[in-house]
Amino acid sequence: MTPETARTIAVDVNGVSYEREVEARKLLIHFLRDDLDLTGSHVGCDTGNCGACSVLLDGVLLKSCMLLAVQADGTSIRTVEGLGSDGELDALQQAFADHHALQCGYCTPGMLMSASWLLERNPRPSEEEIRRAIQGNICRCTGYVNIVRAVQAASGQEVSE
Repeated sequence: MTPETARTIAVDVNGVSYEREVEARKLLIHFLRDDLDLTGSHVGCDTGNCGACSVLLDGVLLKSCMLLAVQADGTSIRTVEGLGSDGELDALQQAFADHHALQCGYCTPGMLMSASWLLERNPRPSEEEIRRAIQGNICRCTGYVNIVRAVQAASGQEVSE
């Protein structure tokens, strides 16, 4: 990297501060995966369509393939690795496991981040609100029914199987 193509950025990711030199053109998803070794977020389409790379940046849900790492300078980022703690699943992750809301698992990180974002703003969402919140995430395996049930369960709602 030359000084013209690199910049030092500082970010807080899942409560840990990082300062790294990055190429000006590096996408945030590649910074997270390649530079910080946080591989939970997946690279799916690189066009913002699939949602597998979704993260929270300063509390805003976004697709990390659509943002340059240098644009994240000075921000706080939460990835799927930031959901659980001390090696334990959080309630949403556990609900995904309990309600079979994943199959191949490729979309799961994005689904979890979208659902987490929703539940932080609306602790008891309706089915329609859940479906609207996850609509930016493509799943080719589950048909979404069990994902919706898992989000309902994580919110403490009664789930019909």
